[in-house]
Amino acid sequence: MKRQEIKEILQSEAIGSTIKVSGWVRTKRESKNVNFINLNDGTVLSNLQVVAEVENFDEKILKKINTGAALTVVGELVESGGQQRVELVAKEIEVVGEADPDKYPLQPKRHSLEFLREIAHLRFRTNTFSAIARVRHAMIFAVHKFFTEKGFFNIHTPIITASDCEGAGEMFQVTTLDMNNPPRTEDGKIDYSQDFFGKITSLTVSGQLEGELAALALSKIYTFGPTFRAENSNTSRHLAEFWMIEPEMAFYDLNDNMDLAEEFLKYLINYALDNCQEDLLFLSQRQQQEEKNKPQQERSMELIEKLKFVVENDFVRLTYTEAIDILQKSKPAQKGQFQYPVEGFGTDLQSEHERFLVEKHFKRPVILIDYPANIKAFYMKVNPDGKTVAAMDVLFPQIGEIIGGSQREERLEILVEKMKAMGIPLEEMDWYLDTRRYGSVPHSGFGLGFERLITFVTGMGNIRDVIPFARTPKNCEF
Repeated sequence: MKRQEIKEILQSEAIGSTIKVSGWVRTKRESKNVNFINLNDGTVLSNLQVVAEVENFDEKILKKINTGAALTVVGELVESGGQQRVELVAKEIEVVGEADPDKYPLQPKRHSLEFLREIAHLRFRTNTFSAIARVRHAMIFAVHKFFTEKGFFNIHTPIITASDCEGAGEMFQVTTLDMNNPPRTEDGKIDYSQDFFGKITSLTVSGQLEGELAALALSKIYTFGPTFRAENSNTSRHLAEFWMIEPEMAFYDLNDNMDLAEEFLKYLINYALDNCQEDLLFLSQRQQQEEKNKPQQERSMELIEKLKFVVENDFVRLTYTEAIDILQKSKPAQKGQFQYPVEGFGTDLQSEHERFLVEKHFKRPVILIDYPANIKAFYMKVNPDGKTVAAMDVLFPQIGEIIGGSQREERLEILVEKMKAMGIPLEEMDWYLDTRRYGSVPHSGFGLGFERLITFVTGMGNIRDVIPFARTPKNCEF
């Protein structure tokens, strides 16, 4: 008999039929005559209740049925008098994999998120993390679906690179040299010409630069891959390894870029609302339970309401300079309530500033444009004023910046001058400059940190809980 998945069974109309199901025991409730076993196979949040009449089974089998054990059950699907429409009356039970009830760490009780990070290899079996995994999958599918429908091509950009896209220098080095006894040059420095690639190489911080090369031939491309930052940060918003979605579009100016970013975010969130309803409702309840002891003003917006807030509102668009003026005149600034003072043009906006604009001032998602050139990357297009660049950041409630992008500088002379000023070696980047020498066109793109998106969609408070195995300073387990 072929196994059926619990998601399919719970929607089944085949009352009275004999079916086969496999999964893991979430809970077991015993009485004198019957055992009630909640079985879950990960296909859906809900469990299937298995009813095992004691007289029909060997006592040794029933004793092996503990939380965490894996079972295969054959039985009759019947109408249920409980919360679910159906339940399974067991005829045969096979304990496929036992779980010692005294050692299995996921007992049927509430566990802290901190504890679950320590056993990330098992936390998929909890309701919270199975729900996050399903939402994450749905968002991966929606990303590819959106771009395919828009005529984009997916490009795999390198994970190992010799260039630093962001110019911050926070990169993980890749080498095959013996670090205990590396080869040396005559002046005593490490001789990287003997390394695998013949030069210093690192894990990429972004696929953007290579993405631009493809866009300037294919018109519209996107990358979706792992990226790495060796930033020694232990905040709830940072990971050392994370996934980035980076579209690049030829013949797009900054307005086209903003239009695409807004459409993209609304598409993804609508997809979650339409296809992940059960998981989102559960995650909403989890968030409310987590925050019930917080003062009302510190509680998050209800999850479904927050997602609808984004899709039902046009994003406000304004310049960085206008935003600085609003922030300086705001009550938090005048009362000294911002942790980071807003000191005028050139201030690097922090999450608290971004959230004020979205949550308090405009009460809508915001796109900020035209940032000071000296706080943005070398590849951003210089505006006619010479002081600002055609950059854009999309700001969301509770999370702040969710997308960063820009129109790219297509003028060779200006790009070269910017690279010189920022100390970026021209010889090593000559391949990138070729795109400005041969058929250069206006083009734009942006980056969306996938885990930042999942944090927003699931309502989780820590980015380490929305990636299966978090990589953070001093933590590379599993």
